[in-house]
Amino acid sequence: MTVEITSHEELRELLGAPMPRAITKERTVLHERDRQWLAASPFCLIATAGSDGSCDVSPKGDPPGFAVVLDEATIAIPERPGNRRADGYRNILDNPHVGLLFMIPGRTDTLRINGRARLVREAAYFDDMVVKGHRPILAVEVAVEQIFYHCAKAFLRSELWRPETWQPEVMPPRPRLIKEVEAPAETLADLERRYGPAYLDTLYRG
Repeated sequence: MTVEITSHEELRELLGAPMPRAITKERTVLHERDRQWLAASPFCLIATAGSDGSCDVSPKGDPPGFAVVLDEATIAIPERPGNRRADGYRNILDNPHVGLLFMIPGRTDTLRINGRARLVREAAYFDDMVVKGHRPILAVEVAVEQIFYHCAKAFLRSELWRPETWQPEVMPPRPRLIKEVEAPAETLADLERRYGPAYLDTLYRG
């Protein structure tokens, strides 16, 4: 039998009250340690939601420090060439609320930033976002509304950073996966060429 939770009161009764520090750790401006974290982070996840409530989470990665700190309560994340679906960007145009999760490889804690985003197609700081000669064509500016560090339990439970637990071979290589799931009409040889060593050449050009 499935028993659904349908109210805030029921949820709180089940989980219990949060620890006081879980509430008081929230901040609205960047601490110097936050700036250091952002300078060291090469990867983040951006969560967005459309006006109809549909959600998206998009990974963003670049050399450490790719998220530029504009002031004590504003950061910017560059766009890089991708699949051009722009699901998250279209959501931001409809609903500016975003959630960010910044990671540092090997660290089991994370930095969370929630705020309001806007899309910017040109700004002076774009010059600080150039990587391998590529200047972004847009950036996501986020006005910080909440910032705090998240505990390590999820990463410890999953053993995410322990190489001895990694099993990338449990799934077929990407070319075979694409052929089976997305593009059965393409030949495996063509897909292997596309996603082989030459794929690295597409990281900073469309």
